[in-house]
Amino acid sequence: MAPLAGAEFIKTPVQLYRYLLRCCKLLPTAAMQKHYRHAIRQSYNSHSDEDNPERIQIIIQRAIADADWTLDKYSKKK
Repeated sequence: MAPLAGAEFIKTPVQLYRYLLRCCKLLPTAAMQKHYRHAIRQSYNSHSDEDNPERIQIIIQRAIADADWTLDKYSKKK
């Protein structure tokens, strides 16, 4: 289960970056949104030189799973 529709169509790092930023908008507080936006930006920059397609797909799958877990974690606290 993905946090937002369209997660199965993500193929490139830029698509992942935009998807994760949209997921941030679902977090409950502005402070959390800012924290996770910063973490997403840092992670994107640190992996920007990755050129192995298999590794990129692994990173994409893991990031989507992490976003799902994070949103699920905060949605249960309501």
